[in-house]
Amino acid sequence: MNTRIRTVTADELLGMPDDGVRRELVRGELREMTPAGSRHGRVAARMQVRLGHYVENNDLGTTYAAETGFRLARDPDTLRAPDVAFIRRERVEQAGDPEGYWPGAPDLAAEVVSPGDSYREVHEKVLDWLNAGTRMVLVVDPASRTVTVYRSPEAVRVLMEDDTLDGDDVVPGWQVTVRELFG
Repeated sequence: MNTRIRTVTADELLGMPDDGVRRELVRGELREMTPAGSRHGRVAARMQVRLGHYVENNDLGTTYAAETGFRLARDPDTLRAPDVAFIRRERVEQAGDPEGYWPGAPDLAAEVVSPGDSYREVHEKVLDWLNAGTRMVLVVDPASRTVTVYRSPEAVRVLMEDDTLDGDDVVPGWQVTVRELFG
């Protein structure tokens, strides 16, 4: 017997009633997202504040919170929502203020690892971001107190607590010690 799983589009997801459940869409398959725990939320907020203030004070673009969906692929659709995202000012000006999901990948996506996240799930997200054009992906791991910086699947750096995270050419001039993110 051949069982076919019905795929969903990003437009269909956007039209669904808000039932309070966060979802992502991965190659047409709906995936429910477990609510973040306290430590996850605190670390994501610290990252958002530090990045957001720098970006705003230097007129570099816009940062987005975890509820923001980014349409990374179509037919089948992939829609991801990082914990923190940044898009350069030029791209924001070009796109305006889109209704619905952002059409494409952010320049920077940060994912905070939760205790229930599997390596496979996190790696799949990293590859989705990079393949869609995200220039820097940060995997922030509160358990190991590390930040893994991906510029491509091959260009990977692991930063320890005493290291400095640098925005490089994606967020020029932005620097924060890894320790600051964990408080």
